[in-house]
Amino acid sequence: MSRAEALRAPAGRRPSPLWTFGLLRSELVTTLRRWRTLALLAVLAAVPVLVGIAVRIETRGGPRADGGGEGPAFMAQITNNGLFLVFTALAATLPFFLPMAVGVVAGDSIAGEAGAGTLRYLLVAPAGRTRLLLTKYATVMAFCLLATLVVAVSALTVGALLFPLGDLTTISGTSITFAEGLGRALLIALVVAASLVGIAALGLFVSTLTNSGIAAMATTVGLLITVQILDQIPQLHALRPYFFSHYWLSFADLMRDPVYWDDLVKNLGLQALYAAVFGSAAWARFTTKDIGV
Repeated sequence: MSRAEALRAPAGRRPSPLWTFGLLRSELVTTLRRWRTLALLAVLAAVPVLVGIAVRIETRGGPRADGGGEGPAFMAQITNNGLFLVFTALAATLPFFLPMAVGVVAGDSIAGEAGAGTLRYLLVAPAGRTRLLLTKYATVMAFCLLATLVVAVSALTVGALLFPLGDLTTISGTSITFAEGLGRALLIALVVAASLVGIAALGLFVSTLTNSGIAAMATTVGLLITVQILDQIPQLHALRPYFFSHYWLSFADLMRDPVYWDDLVKNLGLQALYAAVFGSAAWARFTTKDIGV
C-alpha cells in the first residue's frame, strides 16, 4: 500500500482500525526508505563490529583467564564468551549513538513533513491531528526497537564469529546456560529500547515547534548532549535522578543473579513520565498549530 492509498478512507466515515494500521505501515515504510535512516542503522550495526575486532586484535593470543585485561565488566568477558559482545555493544551505543539516532528520527517526524510541504497533505486525510501524531510516535517507537535489535543482532553475529559461545557467568558470579543468556540478552534489548521512550517523546515535541527538520533534529540531539553533561555534574545530585538518561545503564542489573529491579523500575517509570509529559505537550502544540505558518 502506497502512502497515498493509506491516506484514503471512505468519505464521511470514521477510519477503521485496518485503515489506521495501513497508515502506520505506510509511515514505517516511508521512514525506513530514507537514506538518512539507513545510514543511522548502518552506523549502529558497525559499532559491534569495530568493538569485536578491536577486542579480537588485542587478545589474538587467545582468551585470557583474567577476562582479557582492563575495561568494563562486560568487555572483560567478551574473549571468554561472544554473547557478552551484545551487552558491551548496547552499553557502548546507549549513552549517545542509539538516542542520537532516535532523536534524529523523532525530530524530523513532524518538522520534516512541514518543511517539505507534505504535512497539509497528510492532514487532508480523515485521521485528524491526534491520530496522525500517535502514528508518528508509534513509528518512532518502532524505530527505537529496530535500532536496538540491529545493534544486538550485529553484536551476536560478530561475537559468534570471533569468540567462543557457551554457558556464561553473571556479574554475581553464578553460571547460567547459553539459552538463558540469550533470553536475558533479548530482555536487555527490550529494556534498552524502552529506555529511549523519553528521548523519543522529547524529540516529537521539539518537532512540533518548528517547520525545519534540521533545526528539530539539531535541537533534540543538542538537548541529549546537554542532559548527558548535566548528569555527570556531582553538584546536581538532587536533580540527576530526574534526567531521562540517569538510569539508562541499569540494564546491567539484568545480568545479576538474582536480578536487581530497583533501578530498572525507576528507569522505566521515568521514561513513562517523560513520554506522558512531552507527549501531552506535543499533542497540545500540534492540535493548535497553524500548519500554514
